[in-house]
Amino acid sequence: MKKILIPLFVLLVSVSATAQEDTLVPSLVDYDAFVELVHEVDAHRKERIVTIQQFNDMSKEEDVIILDTRSKAMYDAKHVKGAIHLNFADFTQETLANLIPDPTTRILIYCNNNFDDDEIYFATKAYVPPSFEEDEKKLTLALNIPTYINLYGYGYKNVYELGELISVFDRRIEFEGTSVLKNDQLGQ
Repeated sequence: MKKILIPLFVLLVSVSATAQEDTLVPSLVDYDAFVELVHEVDAHRKERIVTIQQFNDMSKEEDVIILDTRSKAMYDAKHVKGAIHLNFADFTQETLANLIPDPTTRILIYCNNNFDDDEIYFATKAYVPPSFEEDEKKLTLALNIPTYINLYGYGYKNVYELGELISVFDRRIEFEGTSVLKNDQLGQ
């Protein structure tokens, strides 16, 4: 009798484990809610795309934050002067609340696709199909868009996005970081 019970027990455990493996426990990813949020953000964002002049003017106002959500390495090397850093991958309600306690704070955002002439620190985020033809459109994958959507979703709705492509040599924008040459290093 014992010889029959042991294989039966092993079989039951095996079937039970297989049944548990086949049961999908849904993740916390809610694609439909995200798509709904994107539609809600659409009109809001269109009203808050700003020129470099507006961006610069707003950055001089009190209680305004310039937020850089690129990687820490890229931020440390070169970022818009005065920007603070929070890697996009680290966005949570808690980290945002610690960095920006007041959700009504004006936040200015930018990304790689706002700057030209620097493929090292502001490499363009675009997908060019292997069989790219002149009349085809590239798919640009700017970090501004998910940053804006996520800030809005976390309750930060006073967000403005730089909407221009500017050369890193344009004197209307100033950078800082470990890879930015200072005037004294340039002999000026």
